[in-house]
Parts: sequence; structure tokens; C-alpha cells
Amino acid sequence: MSDSKIVKLLDESSNRSSELPLISGTLGPACIDIGTLYKDTGHFTYDPGYGSTASTKSAITYIDGDQGVLLYRGYPIEQLAEKSNFLEVSYLLLNGELPNKTQFEGFEHEITHHTMMHEAQKNFFQGFHHDAHPMAMLAAAVASLSAFYHDDLDVENPADRKMAAIRLIAKMPTIAAACFRYSIGWPVRYPRNNLEYVTRFLHMMFEVPSEPLTLNPVAAKALDLLFILHADHEQNASTSTVRLVGSTGANPYASIAAGITALWGPAHGGANEAVLKQLEEIGTPDNVEKAVLRAKDKNDSFRLMGFGHRVYKNFDPRAKIIREMCHKVLAELGVNDPLLEVAMKLEEAALKDDYFVERKLYPNVDFYSGIIYKALGIPTEMFTVMFAIARTSGWIAHWIEQHETPGSRIGRPRQIYTGADVRDYTPTAKR
Repeated sequence: MSDSKIVKLLDESSNRSSELPLISGTLGPACIDIGTLYKDTGHFTYDPGYGSTASTKSAITYIDGDQGVLLYRGYPIEQLAEKSNFLEVSYLLLNGELPNKTQFEGFEHEITHHTMMHEAQKNFFQGFHHDAHPMAMLAAAVASLSAFYHDDLDVENPADRKMAAIRLIAKMPTIAAACFRYSIGWPVRYPRNNLEYVTRFLHMMFEVPSEPLTLNPVAAKALDLLFILHADHEQNASTSTVRLVGSTGANPYASIAAGITALWGPAHGGANEAVLKQLEEIGTPDNVEKAVLRAKDKNDSFRLMGFGHRVYKNFDPRAKIIREMCHKVLAELGVNDPLLEVAMKLEEAALKDDYFVERKLYPNVDFYSGIIYKALGIPTEMFTVMFAIARTSGWIAHWIEQHETPGSRIGRPRQIYTGADVRDYTPTAKR
């Protein structure tokens, strides 16, 4: 923490002021500590969307949107995407360091042997209509885990917190696959513990009892890469939701379920689903030029989904990584899908058009991930569920960090009240 002070006089008539210290992290801009501002001056701050407000201190993820930098525990996402795997990244997010061989084998063993759902939980899905959105089922099923594991869930116990993390990372693919299979009328498939994490999930998704499933290795590789890229992204809407709910002392299953519902929004995790829906609206490659012209027309409300990013003002570093894998998947699987042709022509147009280049409206990770999911045969309504599987590692890492941070307080944002002034009640007859 810096010794520098900012002295701000907010009300000269009362001569009230506050000394606001600067807090510096390992990387990134310093933050003005406004913790005593209201006490000293009687004023709050106003920051819609919290775009300029740090809500917590965290050692998990760092983003530099201007430079296109994403670090997990200090490791560049480019290195992790090239050399690591999702479970190793999950261990890193949870523990702060990469595991050695023995540590990873132990972690993988724990995850592998907690993949089963309680058999009674299978009946839980019967309460949903057959065409319920998988995200609705996922949020409810994850919240229900609190009922299955309430006897050994003390949020103040480090061992219980670790076990909750293991269970969530292990069971999320099982629950997600069950949501999908219920929605199409297939029997729930049990996890096969002789398979690796991502391959096991794909088998639970697509294998049928009547015949074995043959997978192209590129499918598991692409999905593992997507999981790494989506594992965490600092204090985004869903992670902030998990932390806010967790600050009340709520158990991790309820907190993660809240994060899932926040992720569902089309402005957040639902963006890749919105990309595919827009490609369907565009329809054919011949219509791409017309869509680009509409996007450039300031008088037209139409905008292209999957381009640009609120945080990254440069190229999304995750998109650089996944773009190569996207083209590799399409080439190796030989998928013949008109929508994918639309996507590739749209990408080409946006990368060459001065309007998009000057504004740095590059294709983002949602654009490419949606195309990959589509090529792997994953239905559009499952896209956000896939995101949730990956982000579970980041969510639970933040939830644990919050509980291990001394002095953590319940989240309680302030507001500017814009309603009616004080007024007296009027009897019904006189209104």
C-alpha cells in the first residue's frame, strides 16, 4: 500500500474533507481507497456498472484490457493454453501454484472419484418440462447440491471448502450432460472414470447404450482449450455475483448457482448463443455484406454479436488462441454446415473492413467458441452451460479466496435515490 494521499474537499461550506490513500497491487493502476469517504464527508460515490470501482483484492486473475493481457495466477493465458490442460489450470486457480506430478495425480484422482450424482438427483430433472432451457435446470440442480451435502458443509472449515470445490468441478459436467440428455429424451449416462475429464464429459453427452462413441481427438482438445480460456476472467458479472452471495455466508453450491443465473444473460455468458442465433438470422454467405453494412450504419440499431469486448480494447487474447483451433476443428472434422460458412465469411469481412479495424471490433472469444460448439454437435441452448462448466473453477476459487481473506464484509452497494420525496398517506376515498 502506498503512503501517498489524495486530499479531497467535498463540501467547503462545512469544511469537511477526507484523506484517501492509494492502494497499489502487483500489476495495474492504483486504486483510491474510499472506505472512509462517507464517514468523513457524508458523501457516497456513484459508478454505474462499477466500471471504475474495485470491489475486492484478489490474487487469482489479472486483465489489462488495453494491452490484451490475461494472466491466471501470473501465468499468461497463451502459455497455459499451449502447454497446460483444464484440470491443471483448475488446480492452479484454486491453489495459487502449478502442481507437481504427485499433486496433479492426487487432484485428478479426487475429481475423477467425485463425478457421480446422487441417484436421487436424477429424479430432480423429472420436475422440468422436456423443453426447459438447460441453464434453468443446471442452476436448480447445482443449488440442490446443498441439500445433498449439508451435513459436511461448514463454510468456515478449510477441508469442507476444499471438498466443495472438488465436488463442484467434478459434478458440473455430469449435471450438465444430464440436463442435455433429459431435454432430448435420452437416458442419463454415468461418468466413465477411465476417461480424462473432457473426454468423459463428451461421452456423457453423446454416447448411447446401443453403440460405443468414437471421438475425433480434436474434439476433446478443442473443448479442453475452451475450458481453459473460460476458466476465469476476474471480477465479471457472474464472479462478482458469486462473491456477493458468498459474502452473506451462503454455502458454495447456492453461491455458484447464483453465478450460473448471472452467466445466463445474453450480455455475459449467453453471448456465444446470441452469435449463433444471429448467424441463423443472416442465413447465407450472400447476406453477410448486407449485415456488415447494417452494423456500420449509425442509424440502424443492428449490431454484430461476437465482436469487440467491454474489457479488451485491443484484440481479445483468448480469441487469438481459439481462432487457430476453430479453423483446425472445421478442417479436421470436415463439417458441412452453411452457418459455419456464414461465420467464416463474417470473420473475413470484419478483419479486413477499416470500420471494424479502426474501432478494434475484432471477433471475440464468444464468436469463435460458438462456432466450435456448433461444429462439435453441441446444440445452441447448451453453449452457456459449457461456459458454466469451465467457469466453475474460477467461481469456486474466488469463493474460497473470499473466505480466506481476513476482514471480508457482506457486500452492500449504495444508491442514489430518485423516487418521491416524503409524502403523507391519503385515504382511498380522497385519492
